[in-house]
Order: sequence, then C-alpha cells, then structure tokens
Amino acid sequence: MVVNFKTPLILVDGSSYLYRAYYAFPKLTNTKGEPTGAVYGVINMLRSLVKQYPQSNVTVIFDAQGKTFRDDMYSAYKAHRPQMPDDLRGQIVPLHQIIKAMGFPMIMIEGIEADDVIGTLATQGSAADMSILISTSDKDMTQLVDKNINLINTMTNIIMNLQGVYNKYGFGPKHIVDYLALMGDTVDNIPGVPGIGDKIATALITGIGGLNKLYNNLDKIADLGFRGSKTIAKKLENNREQVYLSYALATIKLDYEFFTHPKKLINDTPDNNKLVELFTELNFTRWLAEAQSSNTGIDVVTDHITMGNAPKKAKANSTNFEVTAINCSKYNTILMEEDFHTWMNKLRSTDVVAFDTETDNLDYMKANLVGLSFAIAPGVAAYVPVAHDYLGVPKQLDRDWVLAEMKSWLEDASALKVGQNLKYDASILTQYDINLKGIAFDTMLESYVYNSVAGRHDIYSLSMRYLQHTCISFKEIAGKGKKQLTLNQIKLEQATEYVAEYTDIILHLHLALLQHINSNNNLKIIFEQYEMPLVPVLSRIERHGVLVDSRMLAKQSLEITARLKILETEIFKLAGEKFNLNSPKQLQVILFEKMDMPVIKKTSSGTPSTNAEVLQKLALTYPIPKCILEYRGLAKLKSTYTDKLPKVVNPATKRVHTSYNQAATATGRLASTNPNLQNIPIRNKEGRRIRQAFIAPQGKTILAVDYSQIELRIMAHLSGDEALIDAFRNGKDIHSTTAAEVMKIDINDVTLEMRRHAKSINFGLIYGMSAMGLAKQLKIPRGAAQQYMERYFERYPNVLQYMEKTRIQASEQGYVETIFGRRVYLPDINSSNNLRRKAAERAAINAPMQGTAADIIKRAMIFVDRWIQQQPEGRVALIMQVHDELVLEVDTEHLAEVKAQICRLMESVAILDIPLIAEPGSGKNWDSCKH
Repeated sequence: MVVNFKTPLILVDGSSYLYRAYYAFPKLTNTKGEPTGAVYGVINMLRSLVKQYPQSNVTVIFDAQGKTFRDDMYSAYKAHRPQMPDDLRGQIVPLHQIIKAMGFPMIMIEGIEADDVIGTLATQGSAADMSILISTSDKDMTQLVDKNINLINTMTNIIMNLQGVYNKYGFGPKHIVDYLALMGDTVDNIPGVPGIGDKIATALITGIGGLNKLYNNLDKIADLGFRGSKTIAKKLENNREQVYLSYALATIKLDYEFFTHPKKLINDTPDNNKLVELFTELNFTRWLAEAQSSNTGIDVVTDHITMGNAPKKAKANSTNFEVTAINCSKYNTILMEEDFHTWMNKLRSTDVVAFDTETDNLDYMKANLVGLSFAIAPGVAAYVPVAHDYLGVPKQLDRDWVLAEMKSWLEDASALKVGQNLKYDASILTQYDINLKGIAFDTMLESYVYNSVAGRHDIYSLSMRYLQHTCISFKEIAGKGKKQLTLNQIKLEQATEYVAEYTDIILHLHLALLQHINSNNNLKIIFEQYEMPLVPVLSRIERHGVLVDSRMLAKQSLEITARLKILETEIFKLAGEKFNLNSPKQLQVILFEKMDMPVIKKTSSGTPSTNAEVLQKLALTYPIPKCILEYRGLAKLKSTYTDKLPKVVNPATKRVHTSYNQAATATGRLASTNPNLQNIPIRNKEGRRIRQAFIAPQGKTILAVDYSQIELRIMAHLSGDEALIDAFRNGKDIHSTTAAEVMKIDINDVTLEMRRHAKSINFGLIYGMSAMGLAKQLKIPRGAAQQYMERYFERYPNVLQYMEKTRIQASEQGYVETIFGRRVYLPDINSSNNLRRKAAERAAINAPMQGTAADIIKRAMIFVDRWIQQQPEGRVALIMQVHDELVLEVDTEHLAEVKAQICRLMESVAILDIPLIAEPGSGKNWDSCKH
C-alpha cells in the first residue's frame, strides 16, 4: 500500500520497538558479555524507517517507569505483565543515549503512558493539518487513525489508513475502543466481557454499533444470528460496569498539555563523536565505521552481528543484510495452460528458481500435492493450484498434466532450485514418480551453516531476522485448532498471497545469505560438500523407513505395565500412602516432609528438587527414590516407544518413517523426530529389547556400522598429543592405556574398575567436566578426582594446552570451528553470568569434537549413499543414522561384500593423524548387531 504523503512527522512507539527487538533479534553481547541485542534491533529498525522516509522528522516515545492514571482507575491494570528481563533492563540507558546521539527527539514523561503521548501529539498534528505516521505494532493505536494519521508496522511494512481499518475490522477507528472493551486484553489485563472474543465483538459492532447502542438494544442481539448470540445480552448486562471500565482503560487520552507542539519536533544533527563512543562500547562495528567517517546519512545496511564475542577474527562472517521491502503486487495465480507455458519458459530461462510444493499435510508420507509455487526474481512469483476443492473453486489445471509438463524441468540437474527444507519437497514429488534434481540451495541450511545458534531456521524466523518482514502465517488464512483448514480448502486468492509470498521470501533470503556463505571458504565447503548433498540422501532414508515388529512392542508394553503396577504398589507401601507419582509437588511432600530426607538441591522457585540427579543420590541411602527412578524410566520407555511406535507405522509400507532435521543442533548433528529413533537406550535391557523390534524382512539382514571412539580420536588429532596418537595408531585400548598412565602401573595390572574410571576421565574431559563433576560420576572424593585429572594432563600435556587455547580463541572470536571449518557460535562465552560463561567454555571444548564427528558421519552417509545408488535396486538400503552409527538393510547373500565396502567407505571419508575405525555388526534385528 502506498502512503498518501511524502514527508510525514513520524512518531515511533519506542516501547513497542523495544520488546519486539528483544524477542525478534539474536541474543547479542559485546566483548564484556553485556547484552546488546535489543539495542541493535531498535536502532536497526529506526535506520530502516529513516531509509524509507529520508525527509521526515522522527520522534521516539517511551513509557516512563511508575504508575499512571489507569493504575489508579484499576489496580490490576497490567498486573499480569512479567517484570522486564534483567538482560533487557541493562540495555535501556545505552539505547536512549544512541537515539539522542542520532539526533532524534526522545520523549518519556513520568506518569503518562507512551500511547497517550503519541495520541496527544498525533491529534494535535492532525488538527494542524500535518501528516502523521505512527510506527507501532500496537493494535490499540488503530483508534487514532484519521485522514491525516496513519500507522506503519515496520516489521511487516504494512500501512494502516482509514480504508485499511475498515478492511481489517469491518468498522472504522471510532469503534476500535468499543471492540477492545468488549474483548478485553490479556496483555494489559483489561477484563472485557467473558466469552466475547474477536468474532463476537465484530458481529456486535457491525450488527448494532458501539457500547451505548448495544446497551440500548440488548433485545436485538439474539436476532444477529451468530453462534451463541442468544446468551450475549445477559453477559453484557452482567458485566456492564466491567465493560465500561475496560472502555476507559483502552481509550488513549488526547488532551495532555505538553512542553512542545508536533511542529517543533525537528531532528538534530547526529553527534558522531558520541556515536563513536557508544558503538565502540557495544561492538557495532559497521555503524562505528560510518560514525568515524562522519557519515551523517543513516544507511539501512545492518551492522556486523557479534554473537557474544569481539569482532576481531569474525570479519569473514560479518552480516550486511539489507532490509528489503517485500512487494507482492506481481504475484500470479496460474489457471490457464497458456499462462502455465509462459511461466515454464520463464523457469527454464532463470538461473536459480525458488520452488516450493504446497500440500495438505506436514507428514511427507501422507501429504497430497495441492499446488506448486515459484519465484524467478524478487517480487515476481506465481502459484499453480492443482487440487483446491472448496465449494465454488475456479477450474484449475489438472495435477497429472501439470506434473507431466514439469517433469523434465523438475528432474533436470542443471535447472538449479532453491527452497526451504527441499528434502520435504523431494519426498512429496517422489510419490508422483518425479525424482527432484537440481537441489542446489536451501535457505534453511544456508542460515544453519551461517550461524547455527542465531535462532530458529524456519522461514518465518529467518524473514524476521534477516529481512525484517513478517510473513503471512498459515493461521491467518486457515484458522487454528481443530477447525483449522487445510490448504486445499483455502480460497485461491488467499492461497496465492500466502504461498507466493513464502516462495518470494525464499528467494530474498537466498540472495541475502548465500553471499555471506560464499565469502568464507570454510562455510562454502560445509554448505556445498556436506549439507546440500545430504538432502537427497536423507530423503531416501526417510522414505525407505525401518521395519518394526509391532506385536513384540505390544507384548513389551504389557510387561512394562505389569512392572509399573508392582513398582507403584511398592512405592505406596514405602511411602505409607498413595499419591500421584507424576506430581513433583506431591513427591516433595513425601520425600522431604513426611520421610524427612535431606534436601540436596532446590528448584528456581526455591522448592526441593526431585530431578533424576537428586533421586540418584538419595537412592544410595533410601529405597523409595530407587523405585521412583525405575518407575520413571519404564514409564518414559512405554509412552515414547513401546506404545507409540506401533501407532506411527505407516499402513501402506508397514514401516516407521522418521524425519531427520539437519538444522536442529548447534554442532551439526542430525536430530530425529516423529518418532525420535536416536534416543532409544542401549545400556539397559528394556532399551535393548526395543531395538530387538527393529527387524529385517525375509531374505535381508540388518547391518550396523559405527565409528569406534570417534570423539576421542578427534581429540587426539586436534591436540596433537603424541601419547594419544601413538595409542590409537597402535590399536591400544585407550581406556586401559589411560588407566595405566594415570595410576602409574603396568597396563596388564589395570582392573575393570580402573578402566571404568579412566573411561570417565577420557569422555568427561571432552565435555569439559570439572573435578567436582568427575568426583560425582565416580563417587570418589573431589581431591582424588582432582589428582586423577592432574595425572592425566601430566601424561597428555598437549590436551591441556589445546583446551586452554580453545577457550582463549572462543573468547576472542565468539565461536569455535570443527576440523573442516563448521562454525559453532558461543553467545555466552563472555557472559557476566558465571554459570552461563562456564557452560559456554565447556561447550567450546566439546563442540569442535562433536561437530567434527557430525561432519564425518554426514560425509560417510553421502559416500555410502553414492555407492548404494550404483548397486542393483533393492540389494542394500540405508535405513537409519544414529549419532556415529549407520544402519542398513542388506540382502543376506551379499552381506559380506556390503559389510566390507561400507567399512572401507566410512574409514576413507577423512584423513586425520589417527585412523578412523568403522566397526560392523549384523543380525536379524538391530540389537543383535551390537559389537
């Protein structure tokens, strides 16, 4: 929508900006570990606003601390709002300083809310025939709109004028307060009328009018005919006083006498010296460079995002994302063959096409194709609907015809495509006998490789983070809850706006993200050689699925149920009464009040903790915590696996089909969901029995191959420690070797207990375990644990040097890297909070090893899949990936050949200072493959 004035006075709702920036932008910190993300976000939005309206004067208005007249009117006003977070409160002063230094008038008046300041200034300006633009996301401000006053939401770039208010609400600004009074507001704790929401409030106002008309015509409400209309009059009558109170609370005051008039709100010249000082303190490096060069123009290009670190060595990953307005005026709905062929010619002549499939289900095994969308340039997108089926839907192109026409392009490896989670699209098209090729780019993976911890990597989060644009949500067009429509039930006009924008955003994000990945060769390699080639591999694994014995799982569920009942009886007998075993509060009473057990740890709310760590300690002395631990473990196994797995067996394939998420962990590891196949226990008999239900079909064998002690091997390579490298090169038992070195005894004298202790040390150090943590794990005095660690580092000094070097680099850079160059950012590495900083330091030690292991297994999957594609169909299939293990389904007669080849491939994917060892195991079920 084009605003009908060129140089409005812009009134910025600073409080609205502040909270939106705090929650929408990454959690940034400066070199001192002080939070800066909200400051960054607010200033970035202000710069964007000035870029859009370069001739306008801008004034920023904030809420002041303390009560207002509304608190005197209603003591519970805003009572439900949580206190401002500590890490936000500390950003207020520098934010205000920057705003003033940028030359913007800033208003904050004690006892008056920002809404009322803005309302008074806006109406004064309108009365003087000034053009006023209020920048806010607060719907309450809609009541201020008139011929001279418009609203703009900078996150969505949507202008709200008089016609816009009518279009959105069905009535004008004068009834907005009536609307708010009827509905109430949970954020501000305005009560409203119980049982009246958006739809009923709208029906009342459009059908009869505002509050006064409603109360003068209560007898006419039932005739409006909406659902529940017959009960509304009584609700209004019973809440008359409350709704008029709500009206008063929601009304913005317009009659304050201020020290200034809107005409006097003029921008001053920026104080570049002050900006240099502030930007230096906050590590906003790009803005600092602008201020240092005395550039008084305010550019929309955003600053280098410092993820909890100094920018010293992160320049290759600096983020210069331009805020681009999303123009949806060129979106097309393709319903005619002639238009379709025109667009196909456009697709064939475009270097990289943004592409998305539209379906009626998120489950790739159940979804039906409803349409396809494309974007060939920013703002130029189209939707081809093929299966919308609501009453009155226009005639669409036949799905089979469209797919037949598109098959050659979709299967053309030279026709490059970019999508958001293209793995899903590939799986959908496979059901229609199309093997999607040209899978060149994926915005989810571009964002993930660029910075895995910046936030979520879904399209809505990425659009907000990098484009400052709020996408149309599916809920907006389909509703929510049980009554939510599927895409095929959505009208074509709405569907086109939604899906074409989605695909358009993909292209915008791709253009913004790829240049930053390409500017760093390591990230480019990770993206091109690890993440993108893995997409079709994972799609094949997911679609193949794994066969499970549902009857075996059902039998195990019955056995677990019986054991749970026995445990429940035993626990109640020990407690002397029955209670809810799943209630931490009731368990607290039993353990710490009735049975007077010692309180080992407290929760954040100050109550005694009953978590697993506490129960494990108490179980050393008391019987009931031991029983509760067993109960909890069995109950989780039952609900998560033995009960659930049979329910998710696909009726057509008779297999379980998981989803692997490439962008879920900080370090690069894959995550498995719906169901999660990566967390099935292997150290207890119940978990192993679940694995026994993962079976091979007739004539097949399960082959499981995993990397032996891969993270310890990576530690040896990273540290360059000669003793560790020698042990691995010569095939020594690393835990027995460590025990012998630490205990200073001959390796032949190492006992199983000594080896167990050494194993805890070896793996504990990878995770940055302290002497206290080791003492807890080994159940030994802290002094003895400290002595073990000191002896360890005496024998392996390079390990200690590596750990210290890594901590320093992490603190300076704000990130660590895997051997292959994958970055893992550590936002809390310089945090002033000691617990957060220590956790980040531990992560700094572990992330290069865990991340490198993730890189290696991903390369192994790509190598193995490439070989499988060359084999006769059905001979071997990759069916699962679990941490450092690949699980395959193999023709039994070819098992020996396949086993040898898979091991060879897995051991050849990386060249380290020590050999990679792949250990195979095989059997008729997954559990029988254990080595």
